[in-house]
Amino acid sequence: MLNIAIEAAKEAGKFLKHNLGKVREINLKSGQERNLVTEIDKKSEELIVCTIRKHFPNHDILAEESGSEHGKKSDYRWIIDPLDGTTNYTHGLPIFCVSIGLERKGEIIAGVIYDPNLDELYSAEKGRGAFLNGRRLRVSQTQELKQSLLVTGFPYNVTENPDNCIEHFVNFLITAQAVRRMGSAAIDLAYVAAGRYDGFWEVNLNPWDMAAGVILIREAGGKITDFKGDEINIYGKQIVASNGLIHDEMIGLIKKGVKK
Repeated sequence: MLNIAIEAAKEAGKFLKHNLGKVREINLKSGQERNLVTEIDKKSEELIVCTIRKHFPNHDILAEESGSEHGKKSDYRWIIDPLDGTTNYTHGLPIFCVSIGLERKGEIIAGVIYDPNLDELYSAEKGRGAFLNGRRLRVSQTQELKQSLLVTGFPYNVTENPDNCIEHFVNFLITAQAVRRMGSAAIDLAYVAAGRYDGFWEVNLNPWDMAAGVILIREAGGKITDFKGDEINIYGKQIVASNGLIHDEMIGLIKKGVKK
């Protein structure tokens, strides 16, 4: 199944890169002022779903653009983001990826994130480690928040300040060594697994934003929770991911922002 996920991600990624700068139609998702969708998102999703359906016709699929397609009471669910970083893509900014996670009985057991611009393939399987183009990944060893390079994103409804997201950003900005904002949550998570970032947090994400990244970070030795420090639920809306060493500091700072 991991090999099929890799095959599907690479095919879709090749399609995305080939069509960069060729978007013809940009629409807003219903009720979401800043959330864009293009014909490229939809075609990429079709390619991925077709590959999975060819091999596993009875598996469930949860995809960003088409929603949930239920199989025959399958234990397996494929969770797909065909183009994570659509806003970047529509501007011709080469920071985007394909993300595919595989869930079995409610547990993420495998994941693939493919960045076609750098030809970087991140893959992980439960109990078997996380890899980048075949090289084993480990999270960073940074031990203090003040020495940490963090990454985050803003929700599409940032003007409503959900979960005090603005306060959290300010607190991390003045506490950490530096904070970045790339526009692709899946790449952010992959970079934490690779040790490029020490930590990540965000609110109002969806399962397809997080599924593959969750297994990558776990298998790379990192830690993922919600804002309270409890076990992550990809169907929830909050995520804190780190190398594990700075996690308690991150949770403490988030609790400080929530109190405001």
